[in-house]
Amino acid sequence: MGFTEVILQWYAGNGRDLPWRGTRDPYRIWLSEVILQQTRIAQGRDYWLRFVDRWPTVHDLARASEDEVLKLWQGLGYYSRARNLHRAAQQVDALGGFPTTLQGLRSLKGVGDYTAAAIASMAFGIDVAVVDGNVYRVLARHYGIDTPINTAQGKHLFGELAQSLLPQGQAAAFNQAMMDFGAMQCTPRSPRCSDCPLAETCDALHTHRVDVLPVKLKVTKVRQRRLQYVYIRCQGYTAIHRRSAGDIWQGLYEPLLVEDGPLPPLAGRWTLLRQGVKHVLTHRVLLADFWLLEVDERPSLPPDYQWVAEADLDRYAVPRLVEKLLVCLSEFSKSSEQSEFN
Repeated sequence: MGFTEVILQWYAGNGRDLPWRGTRDPYRIWLSEVILQQTRIAQGRDYWLRFVDRWPTVHDLARASEDEVLKLWQGLGYYSRARNLHRAAQQVDALGGFPTTLQGLRSLKGVGDYTAAAIASMAFGIDVAVVDGNVYRVLARHYGIDTPINTAQGKHLFGELAQSLLPQGQAAAFNQAMMDFGAMQCTPRSPRCSDCPLAETCDALHTHRVDVLPVKLKVTKVRQRRLQYVYIRCQGYTAIHRRSAGDIWQGLYEPLLVEDGPLPPLAGRWTLLRQGVKHVLTHRVLLADFWLLEVDERPSLPPDYQWVAEADLDRYAVPRLVEKLLVCLSEFSKSSEQSEFN
């Protein structure tokens, strides 16, 4: 058997049982692909189920507010995905349904070549190959390709190879088989080479290059940022503002933030909750200090800040780093209550 036949046979006996498999609903397929970008299956499955339960159709999602979508997305990170998801849903709603061509699908906000190919093949049966990290890895190792996958040449080479291996009329099965094979068999670390059905023909295995393929050029320099968050507590209320466009966490809420400068000279009881909290993003490392400022009267703040009841904070979508602050705050409040009781 050739490569394609082996992959399909392996998939028939080993493919993952996922809730969005076995459907040709483009909404549910698209939703799974967006959620699973930069997200593990175990975590992504739960979010997918919540989204489908809350908004069963793309038209329901289109009618939601951005705040509602960001709140349900909270914890997944890469919030531009959520904003693009919402805007694309509104595009689809305006069109009356999903486009049924690759070009039409690519016109949706946040939908690139990979996601368009996934929807086209799995929802509409179009013979187009998907190429994600799993596919790059399987093809690079099996065929011994050392062309960097994050170059124009590499993307073109692997795209053409994947397309040439695609069996006509079986695009959905083949694409899902390639993704599952890379995720379960030909894994990034400690791949299962000893029981791999492609072991006899795998170039990387026979040339001892499994650990070095695929090749990816390092092109991004990680930048460090120092933040100081000040949670202001005033008679059961706290001040938050919504982050604007042009930076990380657009549209999410946070307490008073000071970056690269001194703390504001506000009168009150200051408590350092945690210092040097490290939070890693794709191209940035954030180091944050968490402060609690307890005041009897509301201080003067920039006009974009709003006062909300502390009991209502869970209605607002916040970044993961602010979630950590709120955990520290809860631990501090509990320890203070215990001290008073004792």
